[in-house]
Amino acid sequence: MNPKASLLDRDSARRNHPGLIRPSPKTRIVTTLVLAAMLALALFALARLEFSFARIGNGLGQLATFLGLMLPPSAGGHAGLFLKSLGETVAIAFLGTLLAATIALPLGFMAAQGMIGGRATRFLTRRFSDTIRGVDTLIWALIWINVVGLGPFAGVLAIMTSDIGSFTKLFSEAVEAIDRKPAEGVTSTGGNRLHVMRFGVLPQVMPVLISQTLYYFESNTRSATIIGIVGAGGIGLHLAEMIRTFEWDRVAFIILLILAAVAVIDFVSSRLRIRLIGARRVEA
Repeated sequence: MNPKASLLDRDSARRNHPGLIRPSPKTRIVTTLVLAAMLALALFALARLEFSFARIGNGLGQLATFLGLMLPPSAGGHAGLFLKSLGETVAIAFLGTLLAATIALPLGFMAAQGMIGGRATRFLTRRFSDTIRGVDTLIWALIWINVVGLGPFAGVLAIMTSDIGSFTKLFSEAVEAIDRKPAEGVTSTGGNRLHVMRFGVLPQVMPVLISQTLYYFESNTRSATIIGIVGAGGIGLHLAEMIRTFEWDRVAFIILLILAAVAVIDFVSSRLRIRLIGARRVEA
């Protein structure tokens, strides 16, 4: 590399971007204060939360004991019951995700700019989705258990409610990122707003929406396990019971079942997402 050219490039960078090469004293002071505040906050949190390396060391020893008790994994004669509960967990995740995506589709159009309604509709829909997704799935499970009682129905409602907010945000962003030319073409032929959404927007965003829904289905399989611990159905209830009674070999068996189910769902959904994205690129 030519040293003169390198010096010229460096001089040019200094002239064109002086703030990047040598920040101003004010910028350096602000950066230093921000880093110092973050460090002070981290130290305060460690002290406040009673962080201790000694406790971690003792806990790792106890964890090694638990892992020893988990081997070898055993169903204890309840393999059929565990498999049935695992199927219930997957069904909870699937139905909750499907209902959430179905409800969030029109909400996503309402939250997207220039689609359904005006500025007030867009603002209210976005704030509604922010409020819904601001509450964790586990909290929604506890709420729905008190409303409809224990069981998988509460789990479906919990996942559905939590995902409506997330899907509304994701779907609206996908709609806003489309190429406007097909929509303008539908409008130029005399189509109304409904025709624009059906023929100019949906064909573009549908692969993305399906891909996002598949990803959430995979994630919700894990969430359905957690909410089952609080009584929302599925294999989580058995997992909590086995932990409470110190049946660690059965705990290991249930964990392996969950990992296998998530791995299969992840494999299948990943292949579907790749096919959808590939098909979209070919059409483009």
